[in-house]
Amino acid sequence: MSDYVEVWTERGLRSSVPLDGDRLTIGRAAANDLTLEDPKASRFHAVLERLGPTWSVNDLSSRNGTSVNGTRIITRYALSQGDEICIGDTRILYRSALVTSEQGTAADTEAPIPDLSRRERDVLEALCRPLLSHELVREPATTKDIADEFVVTEAAIRQHLLRLYDKFGIYDEHSRRRSHLAREALRRGVVQRR
Repeated sequence: MSDYVEVWTERGLRSSVPLDGDRLTIGRAAANDLTLEDPKASRFHAVLERLGPTWSVNDLSSRNGTSVNGTRIITRYALSQGDEICIGDTRILYRSALVTSEQGTAADTEAPIPDLSRRERDVLEALCRPLLSHELVREPATTKDIADEFVVTEAAIRQHLLRLYDKFGIYDEHSRRRSHLAREALRRGVVQRR
């Protein structure tokens, strides 16, 4: 099984594209290996290139930029399993064949939507709201932003987030858990664009 990318639009999963060669160009122009029907994408927007056993993404001086996991990239970025590349309103998820079942998380499988309380759903929606905006650099809401929105302490929001990480099976490094949780909530359809 080779590495591949999943292409997601506002309507859901559009396609899965195997990464069989050494390079995959992405943009609106028909000459690209992966043509996007996204008006915010440049004609030649970005390129994925093989980087040893994995892949990297590089922005091609596009008009609106390219972000990975909510952060705009300015140089080549080495991809890891589950990284989310955003080009305009299109999300491209990188899936690596190198990930074994021990390395993956529950979120890497077609896991069902976990049973969530109303407050957990509210916290997820607040976390994902910036990702659904039309800003160029999109990151999930901070714990402080969510606490301010609900007029509660940051400690209370952290407790909700800890339960959500557990329910979604997110056990990766601490600094990226909010981004991973937001991506999974969107991918599984728990939070949707209105």
